[in-house]
Amino acid sequence: MSNIISKDEFSSLIQEYASYKRSIQGCSQKTVDEYLLDLRTFFRYLVARENDIPFRSEEFFKLDIKGVGLEMLGKIRAEDLYDYLAYITDDRENKWCARARKLSAIRSLYKYLVNKRHYLEYNPTTDIDSPKAQKTLPKVLTLTESMRLLAAVDNDKDSKFRKRDYAILTLFLNCGMRLSELVGIDINDIDSDMTSLRVMGKGSKERVIYLNDACQAALTDYLITRMSQKYAHVQTKAVFLSRLDQRMSVKTVQAMVYKYLKLAGLESKHYSVHKLRHTAATLMYQSGNVDVRVLKEILGHEQLNTTQIYTHVSNADIEKAMAQNPLANTKSKK
Repeated sequence: MSNIISKDEFSSLIQEYASYKRSIQGCSQKTVDEYLLDLRTFFRYLVARENDIPFRSEEFFKLDIKGVGLEMLGKIRAEDLYDYLAYITDDRENKWCARARKLSAIRSLYKYLVNKRHYLEYNPTTDIDSPKAQKTLPKVLTLTESMRLLAAVDNDKDSKFRKRDYAILTLFLNCGMRLSELVGIDINDIDSDMTSLRVMGKGSKERVIYLNDACQAALTDYLITRMSQKYAHVQTKAVFLSRLDQRMSVKTVQAMVYKYLKLAGLESKHYSVHKLRHTAATLMYQSGNVDVRVLKEILGHEQLNTTQIYTHVSNADIEKAMAQNPLANTKSKK
């Protein structure tokens, strides 16, 4: 099943809602598309239920949802949403985070229809609690593994893009920026004295990221090449260029990171680009003693509770605490 979204799949009402998310709320096109993807599943469920079409059938994924408008949405009650949540739990095996995201998309739509436009009077999502989060610790690279990853790039002398790739990984591991933020950096986003740079975060919110010595050194080393006569013909202002002298895409950066994870012997641990962001945050909090409120600003989080996932106690800390118990060395005299 393709995840490609076309606004023509939806009624004019839903297209109007999508335009509101984009133009008034300032959501990125990617965010709007994610909302529409989740709403598409909900709408297919409604159409399939009304027409007795099996949810697991191939026909389900081809259903025409353009007829889902005010009339159908106005009939939905809380019990219908509970049935839908049961469907995505049992039939689609969605985890709690996927269920919470899908419910959030429905809640956002009804808030628009009821509170913003007053098209409907009843909001069926009002008293429905979000699925309970299953607390899991973020998977991160250790300090040693992080250094191995950087060394893998540094030792790849045959690569034409070694300086570029080293700078990218240094920014990920030191600044905790998002992948989308990194590929969006332009030359003029970097401060003239190389102490900071601007990125565009979620919801088109701009923030300043301050660069430590490692980031300054890696960027300076790369920019000597990037700003040389060799790239004088390049039209884009992007800092990080692909082999075609265009702005690096998300997929190109991902492929590069996976390449060096493999060279560093870390491929089997199933790390990803986003895990580098988790790694930076965890290293700053646990080893750098960075206050969680400061960490929130560094990562560009809206809510403090999003950042608090990094305040978990490490296994090493637990082991150390156990060893410090005054009874730790008391053993049987037998």
